[in-house]
Amino acid sequence: MSLKTKILLLAILPLLLVASLITLINVNQAQILAEDEIHTFKENLLASKKRELKNYISLALTSIDHIIRDKSLDEQTAREGVKQILNELTYGEDGYFFVYDRNGVNLVHPILNEIVGRNLYDLQDSKGDYVIRNLLRVAAEGGGFHRYLWNKPSSGKEEEKLSYAVQVPGWNWMLGTGLYIDDVASEVAKIRAQVNKNIRSTFFTMLVVIVGSVIMIALIGIAINLHESRLADIRLRELAHKSVRFQVSERRRFARELHDGINQLMVSVKFRIESAITKLQKGHTTALDDLKSGAGVLNDAIQEVRRISHDLRPRLLDDMGLAVALESLTGNYTERTGITTDLTVELPEERLPEDIEITLYRVVQEALTNIERHAGQCMVQLRLSQRGDSVTLEIKDNGRGFDPQIDRFAEGIGLRNMRERVELLGGEFSLMAKAGEGTRLRALLRSEL
Repeated sequence: MSLKTKILLLAILPLLLVASLITLINVNQAQILAEDEIHTFKENLLASKKRELKNYISLALTSIDHIIRDKSLDEQTAREGVKQILNELTYGEDGYFFVYDRNGVNLVHPILNEIVGRNLYDLQDSKGDYVIRNLLRVAAEGGGFHRYLWNKPSSGKEEEKLSYAVQVPGWNWMLGTGLYIDDVASEVAKIRAQVNKNIRSTFFTMLVVIVGSVIMIALIGIAINLHESRLADIRLRELAHKSVRFQVSERRRFARELHDGINQLMVSVKFRIESAITKLQKGHTTALDDLKSGAGVLNDAIQEVRRISHDLRPRLLDDMGLAVALESLTGNYTERTGITTDLTVELPEERLPEDIEITLYRVVQEALTNIERHAGQCMVQLRLSQRGDSVTLEIKDNGRGFDPQIDRFAEGIGLRNMRERVELLGGEFSLMAKAGEGTRLRALLRSEL
């Protein structure tokens, strides 16, 4: 997996995690809130039905009150009159009134005529509830509600019923009526279904937002990746161009040194030898002087070859390492120029890669040459250190300095060579200078040992 892919995943995964947690929390809170609202709605609906039942009972008591208060009627006639009125007093599709005496004998039931006169005191519904007993109990307590299962006339099925029962004033009768509350369950089920639908809709909406965000981030990441790839290609082409230019420059310099140095010396040696041969053939005694002069020139050529060889690849660097090579370089530099150098090297025992060592050596070499040419008499501080896989070289002098904005020296071949050497290895090169305050350069290279 590439680094860019890992970075993209690090951007997307936290977003997915946070968005998922927020979505789950919101859905959970919505469900809790929905259940609370459904419970409140159900309780309000039941309270409304209870008020309705009380009103119906109040209406029934009002309808029979004149008979109960009529003292001119005997008890039997009054009771028959009450039964007749309650049998005819119905409401809605399944609304009616029922009457039981204190022993549980049914006296009035407009729907189930077959149970009139029967003792239902021990009647139980399908859940084992003693229906008539509990209705008699709440009526004797001054009136109350009771829920049980009872056959619904309109559907012929057993449904849950809420009844309100009171005692008929002056008589030992229980008067009651009830409403089937299956419609309450139906309404609650409808509301719950709508709430669940809304929660699902919210969930899918948030899911779409999350997916859209992920897609957007991915597209932005891909766009940035493509942009960075183009920049990397441009940078690579620039480095390749610099590499070719640097190689051409090095070959031109090498060719110039061979032509101007060794070639001229070898031509002079050849001339001295030919002159000595001619003189020997003629018997002149000065031929020995020409040979001695040619030997001296040949020695100069040998030294020049050694110098060029050292410039191409310092042998001390190969044999003893970078620290020793830099100590030798700065020591010879101080001895030759009189410029004081302060070298600090903090490297591990393991050798750095070969290309990094030669690059750092050449940068130091080029920097010292520039200081000798342009800084004047000064002091040079060199610090080479390694932290982790980063190798840092800092070179600072307190010489004349210069203004990088206006001084053409900032664009010189020496500084360009140093920068290109470092950048060819993927490193970073920086230069800070100010007129009268010296110059400081810094090179940073990555090394995986």
